[in-house]
Amino acid sequence: MSKPNYETGRLNLPFVGISTFAKKPYLQNWKEIKADVAILGAPFDFGTQFRAGARFGPRAIREASTLFSFGHGGAYDHEDDITYLNDDVTIIDLGDADIIHTDTKKSHKNIEFGVRQILKSRALPIVLGGDHSINIPIITAFEEEEPFHIVQIDAHLDFVDERHGVRFGHGNPMRRAVEKKHVTGLTQIGIRNVSSTAKEGYDEARKRGSDIISVRQQRDLGAIETIKRIGPGKRVYVTIDIDAFCPSIAPGTGTPSHGGFMYYEVLEMLKEISKMHTVVGVDLVEVAPDYDHSGSTSILAAQILMNFIGYIQHNKN
Repeated sequence: MSKPNYETGRLNLPFVGISTFAKKPYLQNWKEIKADVAILGAPFDFGTQFRAGARFGPRAIREASTLFSFGHGGAYDHEDDITYLNDDVTIIDLGDADIIHTDTKKSHKNIEFGVRQILKSRALPIVLGGDHSINIPIITAFEEEEPFHIVQIDAHLDFVDERHGVRFGHGNPMRRAVEKKHVTGLTQIGIRNVSSTAKEGYDEARKRGSDIISVRQQRDLGAIETIKRIGPGKRVYVTIDIDAFCPSIAPGTGTPSHGGFMYYEVLEMLKEISKMHTVVGVDLVEVAPDYDHSGSTSILAAQILMNFIGYIQHNKN
């Protein structure tokens, strides 16, 4: 029996080795970040109002992302005739922010610290949630950066100010975001059905300049016209809740809402964002893998992120 020739490299199939994001290098020392893109996990789900489990989202997304660890110099898209994520794009995985069980304040602070370290390095932060409350410390971490606009792709408005004393749960992030001086506005896409936010929240969001677009409205507009509504050439932060997608393709989430987007609808919007704007950061939240034993929700999340990272890096000025 012949021995494998490790000197010429290894096949390194998706089911082999350690599940970092896309099987990219793991960096334990956050003071030594030198990359175009830095992945940070935020396995926090104490902010949920219904089904918990998004704490396992980062791990599941990473494992699913190994499917896209191409190992052959990038990902060729024959429709675009472009090879995305070639060897010129460096991606590292920083592991997870430390989560202190039952302690929202300290856990959020640890997430904020991780994002601040990425921003210091000038890498693009990509944060894997976790419930949507992780967006609160992420946006706080940007307070010393130039102002930016937030694009939220989500089933729910997440604009609750306070409910029974709770101000930092997964129903609050967009309300907390507009309170920040460095956030210039919101575009909220995919909002539908019975929401966690009452009418007063919608009125307040619009009063503060938010553009709220339902799935049906987005389909009438199309991807290009939807993204044009943001305005020309802005700095944009993108937050993606997996429940923006129809639960027929993304059942693994805590608050599923039928009537959501299909894969290409979101992908085309993300492509247009990368063309029209400068993306300063991304989070993808609310993947709760235990509600989807097929793993398709986690694969969807990983595939969306890999494509979006590719678009952002290709279209960077």
